[in-house]
Amino acid sequence: MNKVAIVGTGQTKFSKDDSDIEKLLFESSSKCIQSMNDCDSKDIDGVLVSTNNNSKYLGAILSETMGIQPKISHSIEHLCSSGTNAIISAYAYISSGLSDVILVSGVESATNPGQILEWDKSRGALEHPIYWGSMLTKSHKRKFQTTEEELAIVSAKNHKQAMDNPFAYSNEARTISEVMNSKQITDDLRILDCSRSCSGSSSILLASEERAKILSEQPIWITGIGQKTTSASFTKNILEEIESTRIAANLAYKMAKIEAKNIDVAEVHDAFSVCELMAISELGITSNEKSGEFVRNLFNTENRMINPRGGLIGAGHPLGATGISQTIEITNQLQNKSNKRQISNTKTGLIHNMSAAGTSSSIMVLQN
Repeated sequence: MNKVAIVGTGQTKFSKDDSDIEKLLFESSSKCIQSMNDCDSKDIDGVLVSTNNNSKYLGAILSETMGIQPKISHSIEHLCSSGTNAIISAYAYISSGLSDVILVSGVESATNPGQILEWDKSRGALEHPIYWGSMLTKSHKRKFQTTEEELAIVSAKNHKQAMDNPFAYSNEARTISEVMNSKQITDDLRILDCSRSCSGSSSILLASEERAKILSEQPIWITGIGQKTTSASFTKNILEEIESTRIAANLAYKMAKIEAKNIDVAEVHDAFSVCELMAISELGITSNEKSGEFVRNLFNTENRMINPRGGLIGAGHPLGATGISQTIEITNQLQNKSNKRQISNTKTGLIHNMSAAGTSSSIMVLQN
């Protein structure tokens, strides 16, 4: 198999404005290509678009607006993990030799209806993700004695870290007290426990080893990939765990030939505060019983190891762009280009992106 590297990145600011997705795609893709010294549209032979938007034929539309005539062009939808799945698809095309350079662009608009999984009749009237977020929170508090303050620390930490992210939806700090006293949405969730749907686009360029060494002075290599889908219906899940994340992480670690202790920085899918606590446990970074203590220590010591760009809670969650934005952050960290967010001596980073109450998870390991 060919080695595959990330060689270029670009993104728009995430916002609450209902923006035109074609324009957002063009903006982030243009920035991505401009981030490299010597890349022409003729070099790109694949264009993949990740989105939950109902617009059709976006791969071809983006190709035309960018002046690209690719061999491979299509859209990918997998709810919240559409972005990472699109990157992994591009990886597969390049590693197999079917392509050399692929542009992957994710996009969403604030009014996107795609977060509602209408197929899942087991939800009954509880269609919105906030209901499964509430169930996960209640179960975690019951089984692991997780406190309201520990959950609030996740949100406060991520809002604080988003202040140094110019592309974040929110650049406003939130105290633990503000989170704990924010508007109650369900019995177990407050408004500041939740990520926000928004408009935004993120793009990334992947290349084979031969092309990567020409296109980038600092290629970042994808060394581990893990994916797992356990179900579509969230009622089939055990609410105290995210089995798909644990399985996917182990697959990615095995492929990269690393262990969880080797992770220097991670972007994890904090759709709700409790999701960060569950994710870092399933990834093997800590245990469920100690997850609250672990995040409290990060917050108190201003350690940005987890979600340095602010996570979904601080940065926003435009579904199709989220996984790509997470990947851009880890790429920048490994290239020492994260400015105020930079973590020193990073060599190995991880991206965790999941869908629909954790019924499907995608993990990537990046190394410099």
